[in-house]
Amino acid sequence: MFDIDVLIPDFWSILDAVPNTLLMALTIFVFSTLIGGLFAFIEHKKIPVLRQLVVAYKVTFKGIPMVVMIFLAYYGLPTAVHFTASLFGIDYNGHSLPNWVIIIVALSACVAAFQAEVIKGALNSFDSGQADAAHSLGYTGSQLFRRVLFPQMIIAAIPDLANSFMVIMKALSLAFAIEVVDIFAQAQLAAALNYYYLEAFLVAVVFYMVIAYVVTKIADKLEAALRVRT
Repeated sequence: MFDIDVLIPDFWSILDAVPNTLLMALTIFVFSTLIGGLFAFIEHKKIPVLRQLVVAYKVTFKGIPMVVMIFLAYYGLPTAVHFTASLFGIDYNGHSLPNWVIIIVALSACVAAFQAEVIKGALNSFDSGQADAAHSLGYTGSQLFRRVLFPQMIIAAIPDLANSFMVIMKALSLAFAIEVVDIFAQAQLAAALNYYYLEAFLVAVVFYMVIAYVVTKIADKLEAALRVRT
């Protein structure tokens, strides 16, 4: 039976996991966007060899399920870190690596492949005629990027970047597989104490909905503000 009396205790319990979840999501978003942006730039400039490596990376990481990537990182990353540290004469036990770091690395690697496509699409939407006009006015390459290309690219990418953030939020629900607690994991823990699973998961759904609403509103306002400026 549904018990409304457990909603408030579950709410406060799950609320404790929200800051950590958002911090991990934001960190993954930043890292994956930076890596994806680099990959998109390499493809856009058609840099030999590196372009083929980027394409191979995207095909690989878009095909690997995120939960599989999490376990690969969980079992492989500590050993890789330990081995790399030993090469530089650093005494570091890779197996002491926190699980939340492993989650950030694993999901950043996966999401970067998708972010590269988002940014690549934004770059391709730029009219090359504007670049020619800017160069005729004496713009340097850096000025063209800062004043013309980057603002338009950001506007084109904002909706997809906002979607990427929510994908990351949902992907973090897989983190409990290696004992990293996010909103979903905290809901499971709260439900395990009182056996009211429906109530706990409904509270978790409310948190996800509120976060999605806030992210969407921020993205819409940012896009509108940038369109006015450009």
